Amino acid sequence: MIKKLLFPVSGILFSTFIIAQNDLPKGFSVGELQDMQRMDFEPPAYSPVGITTPPTLPVRNMAQWEEIQALTITWRSYASVLREIVRAARQETTVIINCNTTNTTQYNDSTNIKNYLTAGGVPLSNIRFNAKPSDAVWIRDYGANPCYLNNVDSLILVDWKYNRPTRVNDDTIPRSIARMLQIPLYETIVNPYQLVHTGGNYMTDGMNTAFSSHLILDENSTKTEAQINSIMDDFMGIDRYIKMETLPYDGIHHIDMHMKLLDEETLLVGQYPNGIADGPQIEANIQYVLSNFNSSFGTPYKVIRIPQPPDQLNGFTYPNTTGNYLTYTNATIINKTVIVPQFYAQYDTTAIRIWKDAMPGYKIVGINSNSTISASGSLHCITHSVGVQAPLRIVHQNLPNTTNTVTPYQVDAIVQHKSGIQFATLYYTTDTANVPYTAVTMTLTNASTDTWTGFIPAQVAGTHVYYYIKGHANSGKEQVRPMPAPAGNFEFDVLGGSTEIQENETIFSQQAFPNPSHGITCIPTYLKETSKGSIKLYDVLGKLVSTIYEGEMPSGTKNYFINTSDMNAGAYFIVLETTTNRVSQKLMVK
Repeated sequence: MIKKLLFPVSGILFSTFIIAQNDLPKGFSVGELQDMQRMDFEPPAYSPVGITTPPTLPVRNMAQWEEIQALTITWRSYASVLREIVRAARQETTVIINCNTTNTTQYNDSTNIKNYLTAGGVPLSNIRFNAKPSDAVWIRDYGANPCYLNNVDSLILVDWKYNRPTRVNDDTIPRSIARMLQIPLYETIVNPYQLVHTGGNYMTDGMNTAFSSHLILDENSTKTEAQINSIMDDFMGIDRYIKMETLPYDGIHHIDMHMKLLDEETLLVGQYPNGIADGPQIEANIQYVLSNFNSSFGTPYKVIRIPQPPDQLNGFTYPNTTGNYLTYTNATIINKTVIVPQFYAQYDTTAIRIWKDAMPGYKIVGINSNSTISASGSLHCITHSVGVQAPLRIVHQNLPNTTNTVTPYQVDAIVQHKSGIQFATLYYTTDTANVPYTAVTMTLTNASTDTWTGFIPAQVAGTHVYYYIKGHANSGKEQVRPMPAPAGNFEFDVLGGSTEIQENETIFSQQAFPNPSHGITCIPTYLKETSKGSIKLYDVLGKLVSTIYEGEMPSGTKNYFINTSDMNAGAYFIVLETTTNRVSQKLMVK
C-alpha cells in the first residue's frame, strides 16, 4: 500500500506530467502513481552488488567544477537536446551514452544513435556506449556520486536508493557504469545505512559542505535528521549539511531548479519578479543561509542573481499559474565548458551574459531546453559526471578587493595529488592583453593541510590584478585553477589606502559584494569597539534611499545585507557611521 513508501507523492504538479509513456517526467507520472496505489504494490527489493558499509578511510565528495573523466547521459528521449549535449561535452571529456533501452522509441540503440549524431554533424570520437536498459532520461537523480578517499587518493562512486520505486532499470545504471570504468561502488540501500536521495536535490562545495531541500527529510521519514546527516558523513564526507524549505510551486523540490554552486563560496540563485511564484520562498531560503552559514572559507557566501523566466509557450506565465518551471541554474559544468538551458532570446541573452561574467574563461554553451522543461527538468537533470582517477586538486579563495598599496598580497592554496606535489606556481598580471604573466614560485607552508603560498607584489591604487595557480605533481600531472586559466582568472581591484586597522577605527573590512549589485549584497564591517551606529544607503544626490541597519553594533567583524533587486540602476553610497567615525564606499547597482 502507498503508506509503505518513503516517497511523498502529495504536492506533485500532475498537470505538468501528462506526457508520453516513454518520456517519464522527473516526478511521478500518473501511471506510476496508479501502480503504487495498488493494494498489492511492493517496492522492488535490490540485492546488494556494491559495498553497503561506509568507507573506512576519510571520504570527500567532489564538486562539480572539478576535473571529470566522463559525462554520462541516458538516451531515452529528447534526442535533439542530447545531441547538443554530446556535441559540447565530447570536446571536454568522454561521453558515456546509456542506450539499448527496453522500449521501441527511435534512436534507442547505439547504431541509431551514431547515425543520428553523424547526421547532425557530431563526430563519434570521445563517445562510449553502455548497452543497458533504462526507464527515464533523468540520470542526475539515479546516477552515482563521485567521491575520493583521503581527499584525492582513490575514486569511488556512491549510489543512493532512488526515489522512484517503479523505475527498476534506472536504479541499476550506476552498477553498470562502475563496472565499465572499474570504480568501487558503495550503495546506501541496506539499513542502517539506507538513504533515499536524488542528485537534483543536492550540491556540494567539495569541502564537506552540502545543500538540499527538506525533501531529503520527507523521503527518509523513518530516520531522524541526525541519522541522515550521519549517513551522508559516513559515505560522502559531508559534515555540514544545509537544508532549506521546499518551494511551493516546484513540484519535485529539487534545488538544481533554482540554485547552483559555482565555486566554494558563490551561489547562483534564480530570481523571480517581486512576489511571483517561488520568489518569496527562495529569498527566505537565501536569507536563512546568509544569516546562519559562512562558506567553507569562513566568509559570507557571495550571491549572483539570474532570472527565472516566464514560460512564453504558455502565455508568458510563471509556475504559480500555468507556466513551466523555466530555469537557467539547471546547468552542467563539464571541465572548461558550461552547458546552460535556453528558452527564448529575450531572457536567454541576459542569462548567458550573467554566466559569462560569473565564470570568466569558461566556454558557455546554450542548449534549447523547451522540450525537457515541460517534464520539470533540464540539462543538469539529464547529465551526470564521473571524476578523474587521479585528480590534481587546487582549492583557493579569490582574494577580495583591497585598499592595500604597501604590502604584498598573500595567495594561499591547497594543492593535492596522490603522488604528491613537486612544485606549485602563482601567475599574475595587471593587463591580460598587453602584459605577460609573471611567474612566482609558491612554497609549501603547511604540510599537514597541503597549503602552498605565494605573494603578488603590492600594486598602486587603481590596478586590476589577474592571477591563477598551477600545480605540478610528482607523477607529471599538471592542473590550473581556475581550470580555463589563463583564459579565465582569479582577479581583484586595488582601491588605494592602507588596510591596517588603527586603534578605535571603524571601517568596511572589505568592499561590499557583489559589486555591481543586483539582489542580496553583503556589506562586511569591522569595529574596534562596540558602538551605537548605522549603515545607510544614499543616492548620488545625497538623498537617503535606505537605512540598512541602525542600533548597537558589536566589536569585531560583522556582515550586513541589503537587497538591491528593486532599486534603479546607478551609483549609490553606503555610509557606515558610529559615535567615533564615519566612512563610505561606492556601490553600483545594475
